[in-house]
Amino acid sequence: MSASSPSRSSTRRRLVGRALSLCLAVVGLLLLARGVAASNAAVGLGQASRDPLSVPRWLYVATGGVTIGASALLASFVTDRRFVLSIHRRQETLPDAETAYCVAAGALKLLGLVLLALVVYRGLVGPQIPTVNLAVVVVFAGMRAGLTMFAYLVGNPWPALNPWRTVAERLPNGFLDYPERFGRWPAVAGLLALVWVETTTPVTNDPELLAAAVAAYSVLTVAGALAVGVDDWFRNVDPVSVFFAFYGRAAPVSRADGRLRLRLPGMRLVGDDGYGDESGSESADPTWGMDDVAFAVALVWELTYSGFVTTAQGGAFVRALVGVGLPAVVVYGGLFLAGFAAFYGAYVLAARVSADRLRTYREARELAVRFAPALLAIAAGYHLAHYLAFFVSLSPSLLAVLASPLSVPPNPLVLTLPAWVGALNIGFVLGGHLLAIWVAHSTAYRLFPSRLQAIESQYPFVFVMMAYTAISLWLISLPTASPPFLP
Repeated sequence: MSASSPSRSSTRRRLVGRALSLCLAVVGLLLLARGVAASNAAVGLGQASRDPLSVPRWLYVATGGVTIGASALLASFVTDRRFVLSIHRRQETLPDAETAYCVAAGALKLLGLVLLALVVYRGLVGPQIPTVNLAVVVVFAGMRAGLTMFAYLVGNPWPALNPWRTVAERLPNGFLDYPERFGRWPAVAGLLALVWVETTTPVTNDPELLAAAVAAYSVLTVAGALAVGVDDWFRNVDPVSVFFAFYGRAAPVSRADGRLRLRLPGMRLVGDDGYGDESGSESADPTWGMDDVAFAVALVWELTYSGFVTTAQGGAFVRALVGVGLPAVVVYGGLFLAGFAAFYGAYVLAARVSADRLRTYREARELAVRFAPALLAIAAGYHLAHYLAFFVSLSPSLLAVLASPLSVPPNPLVLTLPAWVGALNIGFVLGGHLLAIWVAHSTAYRLFPSRLQAIESQYPFVFVMMAYTAISLWLISLPTASPPFLP
């Protein structure tokens, strides 16, 4: 009797776990049973692509519900530890091409310096029309959209392209010691500040203002790098460098030990928690902290916030709050900070719930840190949903301004995309969610020797990821509109 009790207890717990998975699947189905019009809500040059897509309700509900339900069930049924290990460890070392890599890196450094100079110059003296001004098109279509997508779909080129690092590393630097206790919290604050500027000021439509902002950011960044050292500044403080480094962790191509390596997309997020140094090495900085958790959450939240304020429902909500007497800047600021705090708090709560219910020696903080890289997959999927149509529609303008940077394109062109392109947004969001669940699943099997503990540890995080994904899908289902009360 006593010998069979553990077996019955284990079976009962598995049944409870799978019942919970089924409940999560039903919740996912219900959360997606709203809204049937998907549209692009990218921030920056917002009028470039706003063609809505009518999606049948049954397709939206069925696709989203089944996918989220399947991701919840994944944690219960894929239990072959060797199979899980083989997936995230599979890699290929690309042929040695060190000379070609050095030449390409040198070309990117030069390109970065030239583009920085052109952005500032053309922003000040070029045509003050967003879709034909090099500064606006390069910064938002080229960098905010295109380069970011390249970073997580292929590999991160920013360490070589970064013009501020190119300048700072050739000058004496490192006069002050960077306080280790600060970690990457300055980068978190910097990212939130940049998103705030992008969404509440006319930098996306005013080339002169954008050029002034880029020039000021350049002076601040180079001065900071010279003060505390190039490596410390671009690893911990500069939000742009950390932004690309984090997204680059989801990419299949990386550089380690002087060689290029190819892995399955997102598998570098499993176990190898550091995001590497600016040279592309994966060996540096092998652990994350709560500051990195906050940055990963901020990547998810900034896209959610941008999507919300550019929808008709978000505009109506802002108008309602302003209508009761609150200043618009307070409303936008309150929504921005409160939303980030809610997203971050929900994730931290999931870590505490997971640690408490497992009664493991691993603390909630450790679980929060180890599962956080999975959030980058969600951020990548949401970014792709936000910016792919935006990037494609402005790609002719981007090519035109790069082909003739010192003159006005004679026939500026913005593509009008077919309606079916918007349907891809759902797939991108759900694809990022599925990849995040798999990363969390693989991470759990690295943390816990017991299969049951590995499975149960994921449930709180799966629920939070489902909530993030459901919100993302809801937002892309809404019609877009210009944010009210903003210049």
